[in-house]
Amino acid sequence: MGFTQHSWPTLAVAVAAAIVLALLVAGIVSVIVGAVARRRQWQGDPMRHLRLPFRAALVVALVSPAIVATWPAGVHHAGSRDHVILIVAIVVGAWFIGAVLGFVIGVAMGRYRVDVPDNRVARRVRTQLAVIRRLIYVILFVLAIGAVLLTFPGVQAVGTSVLASAGVISVVAGLAAQSTLSNLFAGIQLAFSGAIRVDDVVVVEQEWGRIEEITLSYVVVHVWDDRRLVLPCTWFTQNPFENWTRTSSQLLGAVEFDLDWRVSPGRMRAELDRILDDASLWDHRAKVLQVTDAVGGYVHVRVLVTARDAAALFDLRCLVRERLVDWLQRETPEALPTQRVEVEREHATSARRRSGKEAEPEGVFSGSDEAERRAHNFTGTNPVVRSDADEPDAGQ
Repeated sequence: MGFTQHSWPTLAVAVAAAIVLALLVAGIVSVIVGAVARRRQWQGDPMRHLRLPFRAALVVALVSPAIVATWPAGVHHAGSRDHVILIVAIVVGAWFIGAVLGFVIGVAMGRYRVDVPDNRVARRVRTQLAVIRRLIYVILFVLAIGAVLLTFPGVQAVGTSVLASAGVISVVAGLAAQSTLSNLFAGIQLAFSGAIRVDDVVVVEQEWGRIEEITLSYVVVHVWDDRRLVLPCTWFTQNPFENWTRTSSQLLGAVEFDLDWRVSPGRMRAELDRILDDASLWDHRAKVLQVTDAVGGYVHVRVLVTARDAAALFDLRCLVRERLVDWLQRETPEALPTQRVEVEREHATSARRRSGKEAEPEGVFSGSDEAERRAHNFTGTNPVVRSDADEPDAGQ
C-alpha cells in the first residue's frame, strides 16, 4: 500500500509536534501558577497533584485532533480509532477534573492552619474538606467507569434493559446495607457531625492517640507509641469513645498517693505549689491537693493539675509524681506507706507459760468429760484389781 496524502510519517510528526506543544503550554502554565502561589503564600505545593493530569489532558486535547487530521486515508478501522480516543479522553478528563477539584480544596484547606493553639475550627473544616475530596474522587471514578462501559454498544443495550428492570433496585438496596456503603455513610457522618476531626486526641480500644486520617471507609489513629490503629468508620458511630479535644484541648489530670497517717497534707500542698511554680507544663488554671480517703490503714491523697493539652498533661503528671515522691523520701520518710502487723497470743498459751507446765492435749479417752465417759464405756465392765499399796491404812 503506497503512501497517500496523509501517511504514517506525517501522523508521527503531527503527534510529536502536538506532544511538544502540550508540554510547552504546561510548562508556561506551571510557571504562572507557581508565581501566583508564592505571591499568595499558599501552604505546601498544591500544584503537585495537578501537574501530571494537566499535562495528560493537554496531550490528549492536542494529540487527538492531530491523529484524526493526519490519519492515513487508506487505513481502515477509523471507528476503532475514534473509540479508543473517546475512552482515553473520558479517563483523562475525569482524572483532570478530579485533580482540579482537589487543587481547589487543597488551597481552601491551606487557609486553615492547625499549628496554632486554638485550632478547633480549622481541624473541623480540614476534616470536612478532606472527606469531600475523597467523595469527589469516588464519584468521578464511578462515573468514568460507567461512561467507558457505555461506549460499547453491547454493554449500553444490556445496561439500559437492566436499569429498566425492578430487580436492580433491590440489588442497589441490598448493597447499601452492606459494610462498604455503611462505612461510606459513616465516614460522611463523622466528617460533618464533628464527632471526631483530624488531629483530635481520642481514647479508643483502651489506646490513647490522635486522629491521623479520616477516609470514607476507615479512620487511622496514631497511637502514642507510634503505632497506627485502623478502625472502620462504623466503629465510631456504633461504639462509645473518648474525645479529649472535642471542645478544647485543655485537660485536668490526677496524681494519687496512698500514704501513712503521719503525712502532713499542709506541707505536701506547699511542696506542690513550689513544684508547679517551676513547671512550664502547668497552664495555671487549677491546682488542688485533697485527702479523699482515710481508711484501711492508708491516707489517700489526690493531686489535680491542669495543662494545655493531653501531651503536656501526661508529662506534668509524671513530673509532679516524681517530685513529690522524692520530697516524701527526703523530708518526711515517716509519711511513706507502712504495713503494721500486731501478733496476739492466745490466753491459754500465756496461762500455761505462767503455771510453768503444759496442759495435756485433749485425746479420744482423756482430757475432757466426754472423753472420760467414752473411756468408762470401754473399761467400766472390767474388774479393777487393787494392789496392797493402794489399800488405805486401817487407822485412817
